[in-house]
Amino acid sequence: MAKLTKTYIDKVQAPRSAYAMHWDDSVKGYALRVSPQGKRVFVVMGRVHGKNVQFTLGPYGVLTEEQARKKAQRVLQDMREGIDPREAKKQDEAAAVTLRAVADAYFARPGKLKEATRNEMDRQIKTVLAAWENKPIAAITEDDVRKRYREMTTKGMRGKPAIGSANLSMTTLRTLINYASRQHRRSDGSPLIAHNPVLALKDDWIELKPRTRDIDTQKVGEVWHALSDMHVNARDNDARAGVDLVRFLLLTGARRNEGAMLTWDRVNLEEGWFHLPDPKNANPVWIPLSTQAVALLEARKPADDDKDASPFVFPSRSKAGHVQDTRAPLDRVSKVAGLHLSAHDLRRTFVSVGVATLDIDLHKIELLTNHVPKGVTAKHYLRTSRLQYLQREVQAIGDWIEQQAAIAASKNVVQLQRTA
Repeated sequence: MAKLTKTYIDKVQAPRSAYAMHWDDSVKGYALRVSPQGKRVFVVMGRVHGKNVQFTLGPYGVLTEEQARKKAQRVLQDMREGIDPREAKKQDEAAAVTLRAVADAYFARPGKLKEATRNEMDRQIKTVLAAWENKPIAAITEDDVRKRYREMTTKGMRGKPAIGSANLSMTTLRTLINYASRQHRRSDGSPLIAHNPVLALKDDWIELKPRTRDIDTQKVGEVWHALSDMHVNARDNDARAGVDLVRFLLLTGARRNEGAMLTWDRVNLEEGWFHLPDPKNANPVWIPLSTQAVALLEARKPADDDKDASPFVFPSRSKAGHVQDTRAPLDRVSKVAGLHLSAHDLRRTFVSVGVATLDIDLHKIELLTNHVPKGVTAKHYLRTSRLQYLQREVQAIGDWIEQQAAIAASKNVVQLQRTA
């Protein structure tokens, strides 16, 4: 034993093998551990609930001897009071974990989240929850949550209410806090976050009514005619791809991302179908194409010998490599439809045309839009993946849209402002 001082520590020689322990003669349990490579680390050793515990305080150089001694005295006192410093360290580390760190861990779980879901959650963190992104997640309080939610529901990010973003961001936060509670524990085994602060919004939560908006059947032909005109007069290939994606969504009822991320290896034009291997409901499906949709895709298909061709059906120069935003063509065609259209409105229009106009059985339309019917008979006896047997129904919708567009064209009712 010796008095651990800076002078003493600087003169300590590295052992030839194993570690050498140099115990302080005044603070019992405080020592310097030296490796054969000469690394010097301060440690303490004591007993907690009858068990020997060795705890690393930190390396010499990061800690001065004086700092290490004071820290050793605090830790050894905690150990005498029954506090295991290892558990206390874990708890401190857990208490400091940030919202961003929790999100990254949550997103990194293999096979758990779809890319679109992960991207949307991440977007909410970087925008609505940006002030908390690098803040300890355990430090987010009920008052913080209430204040931010009310800000979003009254003035949003741009000065007007954004109830949808408010709900989505708080759902994201609630999910991540629940995950952090499961992953991080206090020294007594209890969850780091005993009560999820987002639950405090129960009395403030504003439920949004489900959207039922679609294109009026009397306007569908005008819309299709307008889209065809936009296709012919598109200013460049990216703009044409965006218009064609909108046309594809109206003809198939596919979700925006399902169409936008479609690749040529999942399209069979000879047999007339496209494949979604990993859709939103996790039910892989082969969906038949109408002749109108086949013609649209054939016009887009690159030559077989084009080695530089994009794998995406609707490519763009964006970082993703495919069309991501359909707002430009939808904003233009909204004037024809008489309402502000979203990509999902095209999906609802496909459904309403099929069911309300053409009297196609609802369960068939559900299958074509990859909503697997919930009834026992349908679930167990219908073919819910390979849907080529529903080609007649898809064709009926395509024919009706084309017919309505021909009527609209003959009336010359569509006036669209040309873009440069």
